[in-house]
Amino acid sequence: MSRTNFKPGTLLNPLPVVMAAVDDGEGGANIITIAWTGIVNSNPPMTYISVKPERYSYELLKKAGNFTINLVTQELAKAADYCGVRSGKNVDKWADTGLEPEASVMIPSPGIKQSPLILECEIKEIKKYPSHHMFVAEIINVSVADDIVDEKGKICLEDAGLVSYCHGEYLGISKRSLGRFGFSVMKPKTRKRLNREKRAKRKRK
Repeated sequence: MSRTNFKPGTLLNPLPVVMAAVDDGEGGANIITIAWTGIVNSNPPMTYISVKPERYSYELLKKAGNFTINLVTQELAKAADYCGVRSGKNVDKWADTGLEPEASVMIPSPGIKQSPLILECEIKEIKKYPSHHMFVAEIINVSVADDIVDEKGKICLEDAGLVSYCHGEYLGISKRSLGRFGFSVMKPKTRKRLNREKRAKRKRK
């Protein structure tokens, strides 16, 4: 395989697309769209969002000490894009997009009602880098829409129609599975059982 070298850049792709909501301390909240986010620890569950200090949400995050991460579906892609290119200092993103705030269980910052999965996050530290500051937070509650939870209580994120961000484009995530975690070493008996369960799930739909 031939290759071309480029100067160092932020080309790790694809990335998740999320909308973070943060309490503004005045009875409202702002939404900021984030692609620079991920998981940094499993026990306790820890996440982060990286935000430029000049962004309107930056000071809100510092004051609030908490935020929600709201996963984005294909239906929410336009709203997410708007929330990423407009400042809450100048516009009401809730009104402009039709997104609705939903009270969180553990923190003041609301979730977004239309999101299939909401992570309630409590900021633990802020790591400062030249262009972005990383808000490292503990996930203290997870709220999931009932329509992506099956009868066994399993979260079926593959049915949510989620979106990824890849080199400037929003891409819908395909439901076509290439295999589940551990499939390379899975025993034939286990593979057959999982295939039966998958076929049964399709029939129920």
